[in-house]
Amino acid sequence: MDHAASTPVHPEVAERMMSVMTHQFGNASSVHGFGREAKRIVNGSRDQLSSWLGCEPDELVFTGGGTESDNLAIFGVMEQIGVQGSHVITSAIEHHAVLHACHELERQGCEVTYIPVDAMGRVSLKAIEDAMQENTALVTVMYGNNEVGTVQPIFEIGELCRSHGVIFHTDAVQALGSVSVSCRDMPVDLWSFSAHKINGPQGVGALVVRRGISLSPRLFGGVQEKKRRAGTENMAGIAGFAKAVELAAAAGQVRVQHYDELRTALLNGLRREIGENSFVINGHLEHYLPHILNISFPDTTTETMLMNLDMEGIAAASGSACTSGSLEISHVLLAMKLSDPVLRSAIRFSFGLGNTTQEMEYTAQKIGTILNRLRK
Repeated sequence: MDHAASTPVHPEVAERMMSVMTHQFGNASSVHGFGREAKRIVNGSRDQLSSWLGCEPDELVFTGGGTESDNLAIFGVMEQIGVQGSHVITSAIEHHAVLHACHELERQGCEVTYIPVDAMGRVSLKAIEDAMQENTALVTVMYGNNEVGTVQPIFEIGELCRSHGVIFHTDAVQALGSVSVSCRDMPVDLWSFSAHKINGPQGVGALVVRRGISLSPRLFGGVQEKKRRAGTENMAGIAGFAKAVELAAAAGQVRVQHYDELRTALLNGLRREIGENSFVINGHLEHYLPHILNISFPDTTTETMLMNLDMEGIAAASGSACTSGSLEISHVLLAMKLSDPVLRSAIRFSFGLGNTTQEMEYTAQKIGTILNRLRK
């Protein structure tokens, strides 16, 4: 129950990747037959992905994952505009791939405003508008939060940015596969995606860059990805990414409905096993990613619950996979200004391929057993 950290590779994705790895040997930059075949695989995957994501093929840049996509978007834009003397707006609950990038911008002389969120983890459109300055160059706000699942008012933020002539980037890594994404229909200039959140391979992602947006590369060497990202393409990973998005798109609303069923089954099980007053749901109750459910159990602590769940064969998390190893209190929950017992007992459950409602009921039963044991 930690699919927000990483998901199992879909068997059809693995099959596609294995076929590429065992039958294709070329470099997509080579001019001979092997290279041309490699190029066909990369470009064919690009065409498929751009079709499903609702962008043009030349707007899609393949990367090494979500973190690189975020960094390429932020630094790529700001180096074009000029870091010193510029202003960037972000939210206090971004993934560290964005927050740490913004900290580096500050070190280089850029002013950064971190917009607070409400108790449900949502930013205020007015707060972003109030933070706008004449030198504001970029706004970067995630589509859906990776810890509590809260979905931000992305369309409205994009419209606001357009009206001020400001570039808008969204980290949509966690949203892909759980919400309908059409890049051309949204007022967003840059989108970050990653394959391993939707049953694709780890180590491959994408950045969609709207036509007209200039981007400075972060890697130098070859002329791959229209000089925006040098390096030999991860051909098998890219093919697997395209297959994963194809499968997610084909599942469509059925996939989302399944997530909702799992969420409901877990919540109903907890109400039955421990009672409504023994847990707290963290995040927005209306605008949320259906596969993420963050719950606090104030009668215990995060570490104690995670260890006990692990002994029962249940994998959950304290927050982002990039920081959960430290078991520090989540910066997302801190930004939401939750009470101390809620902060110190939060667990993120996240659903995906292979999960069943029976597993949710089993989890609720085990949580009930654990809490009863701890109380005694």
